[in-house]
Amino acid sequence: MYADEPPLGFDVVEVDEVAEGWEDGWRAFHHGVRVGGCWVGPPWEEPPADAIAVVIDPGRAFGTGAHATTRLCLELLQDVEPTSLLDVGCGSGVLSVAAAKLGFEPVSALDLDEVALETTRANATANGVSVDVGAELVPSTLAVMNIALDVVERMLAELPVERAITSGYLERDEPRADGWERMDRRARDGWAADLFERKP
Repeated sequence: MYADEPPLGFDVVEVDEVAEGWEDGWRAFHHGVRVGGCWVGPPWEEPPADAIAVVIDPGRAFGTGAHATTRLCLELLQDVEPTSLLDVGCGSGVLSVAAAKLGFEPVSALDLDEVALETTRANATANGVSVDVGAELVPSTLAVMNIALDVVERMLAELPVERAITSGYLERDEPRADGWERMDRRARDGWAADLFERKP
């Protein structure tokens, strides 16, 4: 074996230079979006003067507000009467913060991920709204869940609420919701969101 050859049994790995500032490069692709009367966007963009500004820094949590499922949930939130709200799987807190800005109260947010809870707390503080962040199901009038279909179906059976806005699944998906009646459905880019009401 020559001195410049790798030891037997080892692969050669090439290493490319990493551009300076790579860890913040994603910010160039994260822009604000207008959803009805709301604008959801990052702190490095200026919101429109005529919109309810929901400023979200996702940090390491999931949820910038730009995905179709988030936008559909925001549409439905703006079409229902503000009341007490429970955000299940809050991620970055975008729906919790938006709900609080739209007049929902009290607003509770829960997630299994501690990073999500920390991010939601930080975004609520940055937006000057009150969100009770924790890990328990708090009885509320309305829940919002932008999570996977199987979790939506499981949680609908457990939620201590009268109504629920659900998303996180494709337009072709129909959540199995025994004991619930669908009151509204929205679709965008192949994704869907539903408004359910518990049957009497």
